[in-house]
Amino acid sequence: MASVMLLNASYEPLGTVSFQHAVRMLFREVATVEEAHDDRMIGPHPWPRVIRLVRYVAAKWMYRPAAYSRSNVLKRDRHRCAYCGDHATTIDHLVPQSRGGGWTWLNTVAACSPCNGRKANRTPTEAGMRLRLDPFVPTRAQLALG
Repeated sequence: MASVMLLNASYEPLGTVSFQHAVRMLFREVATVEEAHDDRMIGPHPWPRVIRLVRYVAAKWMYRPAAYSRSNVLKRDRHRCAYCGDHATTIDHLVPQSRGGGWTWLNTVAACSPCNGRKANRTPTEAGMRLRLDPFVPTRAQLALG
């Protein structure tokens, strides 16, 4: 089963929920279907693709810094290589780990395999490679939108 996009009552994205959770929310009447698959029903409700909460939820937690992970770095950089702009599948350390660079938001970027291999164990300046984006610490809301 796929995940279902969850919107606040104000239509701002809050993230995704499992299909089962979305159905429970619909039957408890805490959410309504905003976008559905046309050909399928689940009881009286259309098969949900996007649901919206009936009441507004203050989502201050959405604006805290997001947890660091490999998948979140790829989301932050929209799966685009920070060096050439192609589809990124790997993570590259700006300051290599062997030189003391850590797994942090500001030291890692998404990269395609050829660029990651070309940069190797050097900094972007040493490798003669220019960054197309500046790494930053995203909020949970920024990752939910992407």
